[in-house]
Amino acid sequence: MTDLTSNSTFLIAGIVFITIAVIGQSKLAFIEINPGCFGRFLALLIGILSLLYALGLLNVSAVNLDLLRTSVTEQIKQSISSINELLQGS
Repeated sequence: MTDLTSNSTFLIAGIVFITIAVIGQSKLAFIEINPGCFGRFLALLIGILSLLYALGLLNVSAVNLDLLRTSVTEQIKQSISSINELLQGS
């Protein structure tokens, strides 16, 4: 028996979630799947993200997360300063 890696786990999960999103309401022997509209959309979103992660297109390193965090904090600081300038001017 082979070990399940994270990529194969996300691949299987992505396929399962996309199947739920496509099939929607169904009843198999003892399992009833009735996700509703929001549930189908959420299953589609989770399935796509899982497949992208399994294919390596969504792997984010710690350096990229650090860069993203500093960029977002700088944007927030600039937005707050421009809002303060706008409020001081009126």
